[in-house]
Parts: sequence; C-alpha cells; structure tokens
Amino acid sequence: MEIMEIIEIITHFINKDNNVIEVQFRTNEDYEDYVRVDTIEFSYLSDFGYETPYITLDLFDDDDEWDLEFDNDEYFIDESELIQFLNEYYEVYPSKLPEADYI
Repeated sequence: MEIMEIIEIITHFINKDNNVIEVQFRTNEDYEDYVRVDTIEFSYLSDFGYETPYITLDLFDDDDEWDLEFDNDEYFIDESELIQFLNEYYEVYPSKLPEADYI
C-alpha cells in the first residue's frame, strides 16, 4: 500500500495576524486537475518545530524601481519545508486532510 504524500505546493501564504497558513497542494494520489485546499492554524508550525523558516515579503526597499506593494501581514515558507511540515501534520492528523477538488 502506497502512503499518501504531498508532492506539490500550488500556492501558500502565512498570515500571522490571523494565525493561519492557507495552502493549496496536490498529493501523489491526486490527478493533475485536482487540488486540495486547507487553512491550518499558524501555531502548528512551531508545534512541529518549523518556527523559523518563514520569511516576510519585505524584500524590497520603499523606493524599489518596480513599485510593488505587499501586505506586510503575509509571510511565506520555503516550499520544501512546507511539504515536510504538511506530510508530518497529516500523518499525525489524517482526518484533517481535505478532499481533492476538481479545478
């Protein structure tokens, strides 16, 4: 029997003020035109030992030449770290794994 494993992150962001991680991903059991969407409490990152790998989007100075605007409340985590975290999270909490939806 093959073990379910997250293999691809579609999108994600961390909003610390709202205490959530929003993520869209695909597992090795999902077809290419399906995606799973979940919102996980931010505190689970530190519970699973992933408290420092996230970064803010404050990558550019105020006078950046592209005039990009980012919400300072949003943080991102390295995708390989996020995949690792999600695989551990759903191994501990298998009932929280969302169903795959057709996109």
